[in-house]
Amino acid sequence: MISFKASAALGALALGLALAPGALAQSAPPAPTDTGAATDVATENADLADIIVTANKRAENVQQVPLAVSVVSPVQLAAAGVRNFADIGKVSPSLTIRPAEQPQNSNISLRGIGTTAFGVGVESSVAVLVDEVPLPFQARAFTDLPDIQRVEVLRGPQSTLYGKSASAGLVNLITRDPTKTMQVRANAIATSDREYGANFSVSGPLSNDVGFIASGAYNTWDGNVRNLFNGKRVGGREAVNLRGKLRWEPTDDAALTLSANYVNGSSTVGRPFVNVSSNARLRGVAALTPAVVFPGVTPTRFNQNISNNFDSRNDYEGGGAYLRSEIGLGDMNLVTITSYDRFHMKDVLDQDDTSSSTPQGNNNQLGTFDSLQYTDEVRLLSPSDQPFRYTLGAYAAYTKISRRISRGPVFALADWFGYQSSRQYAGFIQADWNIVPQLVLTGGARLQNERVAFYYNDFLNRAAYADSTSDTAATYRGTLRYDFSPTINAFVTYATGYKGKTFDLTTGFNRNRLLAGPIRPERSRDKELGIRSQFLDRRLTVNVTLFDTNYRDLQAQTIEFLPDGSFNYRLTNVGRITTKGVELETSARIGNDLNLNGSFTYLDAKYDQFDAAQCYAQQVAATGCTGSPARQNLTGTTVIQAPKWKFNVAADYSPALTDTLNGVAQLNWQYQSSLFFQPRDPETFQPAYSVFNLGLGVREPDRRWEVVAFVNNLFDKQYYGSLINTANNFGNNPGAGNTVYATQAVLPRDFRRYGGVRLALNF
Repeated sequence: MISFKASAALGALALGLALAPGALAQSAPPAPTDTGAATDVATENADLADIIVTANKRAENVQQVPLAVSVVSPVQLAAAGVRNFADIGKVSPSLTIRPAEQPQNSNISLRGIGTTAFGVGVESSVAVLVDEVPLPFQARAFTDLPDIQRVEVLRGPQSTLYGKSASAGLVNLITRDPTKTMQVRANAIATSDREYGANFSVSGPLSNDVGFIASGAYNTWDGNVRNLFNGKRVGGREAVNLRGKLRWEPTDDAALTLSANYVNGSSTVGRPFVNVSSNARLRGVAALTPAVVFPGVTPTRFNQNISNNFDSRNDYEGGGAYLRSEIGLGDMNLVTITSYDRFHMKDVLDQDDTSSSTPQGNNNQLGTFDSLQYTDEVRLLSPSDQPFRYTLGAYAAYTKISRRISRGPVFALADWFGYQSSRQYAGFIQADWNIVPQLVLTGGARLQNERVAFYYNDFLNRAAYADSTSDTAATYRGTLRYDFSPTINAFVTYATGYKGKTFDLTTGFNRNRLLAGPIRPERSRDKELGIRSQFLDRRLTVNVTLFDTNYRDLQAQTIEFLPDGSFNYRLTNVGRITTKGVELETSARIGNDLNLNGSFTYLDAKYDQFDAAQCYAQQVAATGCTGSPARQNLTGTTVIQAPKWKFNVAADYSPALTDTLNGVAQLNWQYQSSLFFQPRDPETFQPAYSVFNLGLGVREPDRRWEVVAFVNNLFDKQYYGSLINTANNFGNNPGAGNTVYATQAVLPRDFRRYGGVRLALNF
């Protein structure tokens, strides 16, 4: 796979360089005016005051947007050691991403709200978009971040403009656009723990009215877990990403952009045991002790070894394209976006996580995911310089996600195929009205209709099911912003969110689940108060947001009692959540050499009503697991994956060493308070931790090149990306004094300290 991917990346680079010479002689085409596309400002320096974002689907200065939106630049990503989507939470404190053995089971949450259900068609509460185009399948996002211009994180419900998959917020990955002059960018990295990567982009004009950009990236890392069964390193990844754009500007007020992308990669899986009791026995078989089923492995909190007799991995391949038009209609502008995306992922898992040669030790899972999506969006934008301005739009999409899975032969048996499809239409409007020059009223609304259908074929029980449902829903938001001065404003917002109906297509789907019907929509109501301020000639930025959001009909796993007296453990509507807190974002430019940035979040997220939650593995009555069937009441409990405190602080110091050379000193500090990965489960408790990253190097004053040597996790602090309680695989229900422990971890990229070198070129 390595040779194929390397050849693909080099081929794309050769194509870009072949296009380049002819472009050098061409003049840059003029840009269309007020098209709603983001201005190509340099966000390489995180301290710039005039960062342009598209959070409201028109280009605006981030300080004038009355939303809780943060912008992360490539410089911030590099200093924090972020090269993969799963690590973005390191630089956006309200965002938490919990990795899993397969990307689709990972959890993305904002302000403590995410989705932990594993159904085929269950949407995330946090949408992920690339260049304003939504990704249909969460696993599609979990890859490298090549050629990123900036990352926009919108916190709180964004359903009015972005639809049903953004009930808690969204992450918008903005890639680079064609440039007016010839530019070549290249980056490379090599680390002490065998990570190697390179990416490039070549952009410029092909003619007076056509510009292009071609980019590619290759990254490989063996991982930080050792499989003692075969000596392989696992927990790593390998990927090729290719992307290209052509932009045609035939007139001053018209532009057409065609973008295409392709990804091909794989990740290996290794989940070390970090706590196993001496009385643990695989599937309760007396002879299958820990020493027998994973020989040589010593389960401790520092363990990085596994013993698996089946190679667990995920292989994926996919691509997509979009066509965007921007047309001036007098004073108005019309924007259309049409997109297509497909994705295929194969997952292979050692279900028992051991190397035992017995049938219990050869329980494996084989599966595939496939996703397909078409979208169309059209929006009409009024001029941005008028007292009353608006965005009027319509959106249509078709999405289909299918799953084929086979698991066994001893426990957790599965053999089924299923898919869920969704067809939706929506219309939306948002308007800004300057009531007086300093006072702006913003109102928006969205009306959407969706039809969801599914098919499920259970090959084990020779049964097949199908059904469909539809729903029409409205969301809205209102904001009042007052400008105290050109650099200080405050706003108050009330917004609603919506996450659509779905079906619980997982292993064990049966007639009872079918009769229970679809899961009702999840709805939210959000109140925010924000202050955006800049001082000292915009060298100091201080933004504060207070938020209070209520979610009802929360979609989560629970116990559902049926009219015939039976019950299901299934995805359903479980109750309510309240999440509230404070977010602070600040940056400062001190002289011309020192840039400081900080982002802080205080979060209080609790279940207001969740009285029939599943018990965690080996939970007993004394710890809250009661009733028949056994369940626990989580009402009043802190939401999982919701740290009370989280922050990121960064410094970039670049003093002049000579007339042609600057030094570089970068410091990044990440802190997260304690949390639970599963409600109240002591085996999935992650204590508070801090991680420091340090970089030292040199750069050309205009950043045409840069070389930085870095150390990530400077003080070698161990923490976990996720903890999984698998005690039920290693014993029966415990008696008094006979509790069984078996806990596994997903290790983060920086579980151990590592160093490396980054090289960047920009011409």
